[in-house]
Formats: sequence, structure tokens, C-alpha cells
Amino acid sequence: MIIYDERTKMPDGIELSSDIYLPEGKGKSTVILFRTPYGKNSDELLNTARQFSKRGFVFIANDVRGRGESDGKFIPYFSEAEDGSRLIEIFAGKPWSNGNVITWGASYSGRIQWLTALKKPEHLRGMISIVPPSDPFVENPSVSTSPMNLSWLFSLRGRGMQNINSVDWEEVYGSLPLINMPEKIGVDIPFWKQYFINRPESDFWKPLFYQGKMNNINLPVMHISGWYDDEQIGTFINYENMRKYSESDFSRNNQSLIIGPWGHSVNKDIKNDHIDFGNNSKLDLVEIESQWINTILEHRYVDNDERVMVFAMGPNRWIKSSDWPLKGCKNIHMYLSSEKSAAGISGDGRLIFDKPSYGLRTDQFTYDPMDPVPYLSGEGFAQIGGPDDYSEIEKRKDILVYTSGKMEEGLTIAGKITGRIFISSDCEDTDFTMKILDVHQDGYAQRLQDGITRLRYRNGPFQEASYEPGKIIQIEIDMWGMFHEIKKDHRLRIEISSSAFPKYARNQNIAGNQYDTTNYKVAKQKVYHGQQYSSEIEMQTVDNL
Repeated sequence: MIIYDERTKMPDGIELSSDIYLPEGKGKSTVILFRTPYGKNSDELLNTARQFSKRGFVFIANDVRGRGESDGKFIPYFSEAEDGSRLIEIFAGKPWSNGNVITWGASYSGRIQWLTALKKPEHLRGMISIVPPSDPFVENPSVSTSPMNLSWLFSLRGRGMQNINSVDWEEVYGSLPLINMPEKIGVDIPFWKQYFINRPESDFWKPLFYQGKMNNINLPVMHISGWYDDEQIGTFINYENMRKYSESDFSRNNQSLIIGPWGHSVNKDIKNDHIDFGNNSKLDLVEIESQWINTILEHRYVDNDERVMVFAMGPNRWIKSSDWPLKGCKNIHMYLSSEKSAAGISGDGRLIFDKPSYGLRTDQFTYDPMDPVPYLSGEGFAQIGGPDDYSEIEKRKDILVYTSGKMEEGLTIAGKITGRIFISSDCEDTDFTMKILDVHQDGYAQRLQDGITRLRYRNGPFQEASYEPGKIIQIEIDMWGMFHEIKKDHRLRIEISSSAFPKYARNQNIAGNQYDTTNYKVAKQKVYHGQQYSSEIEMQTVDNL
């Protein structure tokens, strides 16, 4: 039985709309609450709702405030904690509810569960948080939002989803100043400006922070993401923080983690002529989630040896473990090296296991904000990047390329990847990007992960730092994590540049605000290596899977 457009009044009089999928029978059941800005009546959602309903749950799909059939004005995230906690308590008291509520959902819906949990609704028993975004400025440490976020905001104008294919996004993304990008579309998108006029430390962003508050959350959580999810880091931070800081032993030990070979749309194949993760890359997630819900509601602990289930890319199999990183992980270092120049794929940049013993050497390139290095992706917001081939792009001379020799045996990266490089620039502010790739025997350069550091925010988004042009400094570039085998006879590669557009907004290489000006400079960038300035990457690896 389905109850359509159930109206629920909020304290301010706004009514929110929900579709309620009831299981067969007249008993009381656990409620699974899903809240979304993307519409509650898609075919995919209908299938998921029916699967949960067949397993005896009440599944409720709710349009968030200002979207779909719900009243009010949609302002991303800012009313979700109050609305969500209110709905939990109302639905917990319905005749078909047994008083237990689990929240469920992905992306936006994954993040707002955390904001709701901080309100401590009495009947919330657990969360299934899928690909949730992190706190502001974690995924984009350059503190300048991705131009691609504009396509997301555009899609959410009005109550229904807008057609993003109606816009020439290449032209829009290429326009300056950043703050005026919506003018290229001919629409007003007020929230876009908030990204720029509110600095990281402003009160505006405070309601959106949750990752440092997990000592106030006492709930079991199932965390789900993919190795190619462009918001993957949120899932790992949430899992680690809940394991460390959650209020009770029951909560800390009922954190489950699932990471598949997926993008932002979990449990879907990523395939091309070179990439195929096999027939077992997808899971019966509804069944796994249902079993987990039953476990925690019976006040049992999840199986310690199966708390974590992660997909090893390369061997293409699932690994179960008591925690992440895996037991037996070790950190290894590889170092940048060249003799003449690492500029472009035709250069002689090398990635080596032994720390260089030679004196100072320098690789350099020119970064022009009007000709940024392309980042391979669709033009929309749903998935930014995948296991794409960068071999053609690496022919550019504004990319430094460092490649290892052929692997004599497989090297399995199983955890965090961090770059630490010594650099200088002739500009007061600029960016440095880094990408790690698996180079196949035929030259296919498969992107694994990437990251960015903006010089003014090299100490974090809340500690703006000046830079003296020409000064050699060490910076760190976080490339998140990966579980991937560099197979025998494959090579490991590192790219360094100053742009990855349009994933990251271009640094215009000037001091002060950049979002409201068209001014820019061309930067001359240097990367140093050798005995004194040993630029490196550090990776967690594991043997004997």
C-alpha cells in the first residue's frame, strides 16, 4: 500500500509532502526515512522503496522544503536539521510505526542525516549515510567552489529538476568573474554568491559543519561510498570520527563501512575498453542494509570481522575486515626525480623508491589561467571524474610527469595517498595540483585520485597565509584514498600542475579576492627535488591480500 502526498505541518506552518510505502499486514514496523531535493517519485526510488517494504519496513520518501510537492523556499541544507528531526518524531508516533526510525539516503540526503542527528531526535535509531559531502571546504580546500557546483544549483531552481543540458556549460565555466557566472545562463542563483562572500570562518557556514561534533552523536551508522566518488573523503572522515569519538561503546562498535568500485552513484558499473571491475562489483545493498538494521535494533553488535567491506580494484574482489585501514598496512615513500625536465610525457621525470642522493634539481612550467589543464568529466554535477585516460593530456608542457619503472611485482595501494613537494612561484598566490595514475602496458594512464593545494590556504581553510614570490616552501597535497593494485609490468605515475578545470576554479594568480575580478597573471612555477628538497608521495600499502 502506498500513501501519496502525505502532508506534515512544520512548526512554522509549512507543509512537507511524503509518499509512504507500507508493508503488507497491519502490524507496526520500523520506519526508513529518505529526504531528497531531487524528487520522491523516480523509478529507481520506487524500486528501492518496494524492496524495503517487502522486507517489512515502512519506507517514507519526503520532498525537502521548497522542492517537489513540499511547500516553502528551498535554501540548500539550512532547514534540514529542524525539518528532519520533526518528521522523525511525527512518523515515529504513527499507528503503523513501532517507534524506531532509520534515516537513509545518498549525497545531499546523506549529509542532512548528520545535521539531523545532531538535534538528537528521540526515536532515531541509526543512519545509512551514502556518499555524503563533508564539512564545507574539505573536498575543495582551495576555498573556491567548483564551477561545476553551479550546474547543481541550476538543476534545483524551482520545484522540479531543471534540464542542465539546456546550458552551454563549457562557455559558462570559462567565464569570469566567478561570482557572475549565473549571468551567462541568464538566471539569478542567490546561493551561488554565498560561496564567495562568506569566508570559511563566518557564521554563515556554521550550521553546515558536523564532522567535528561526532562526540554528540550516539548512533550506529552504515557508511557507503565508492573509490571514484568525488565526495569519497566525507565517508572516511565520518567513519573514522564515529569510531573514535561517538558517545557509547555500542555506537563506536556498530559503525559499518562499504566502499565499492563506484562513482557518486553507488552500486553501478564503471566500464570502458580498459576498465571492467567484474561481475561481482555490485551488491544487494538493500539486503545488506536490511540485515544491518535488524542487527542494531536487536541491540546486537555487527560482526567484528565484517565491519568493513571494501573492493580491491585490480584483483577485483571484496575484502572483509575489522577496520580500515587494513591490518598490516605500511607506509611507503616514492620520490620525484628528473635529469633535464619532467615537463610533459616526453620529459624524463621519474618516480623512484630511493631518496635522491644528488643535489638540487628543478622542474618548471608555466601556468596560464586562460589555458588551464582540462579535467576529464561530464559537464554536470552528478559525477566529477573517474578512471579516465590522461595520456593525451599529459602531452601538455604545463604538466610535470613522473613515472616509475615497470613494477616487478604488484603494488597494492590500500589507504591514504599524500604528496609533499617543495615548490616556488613568481606570484603571491597560486595552486598546485597532483594526480596519481596507473599506467597500463599499452600506455592507458588511468586516473586513481587527485588533489589540490592553494598557497594562501596551505595551512588549512581557516588559516590564510601569505606567500613571498620566489620563496621555496614545502606544501602537502591530500589525494584521499584508494584500494588498487598497480599490477606487474604496470607503472605508477604522478602528475603535477596548477589546474584541473573545471573540477576546481582556476587560481588567477593574484592576491586578494579573486571571485569578483577578471584580472589574472601567468605564473612561472617550480618544483624542487634532490637530497635537500626531497619531494615525495607517501602511500599506505598492503601485501598478500
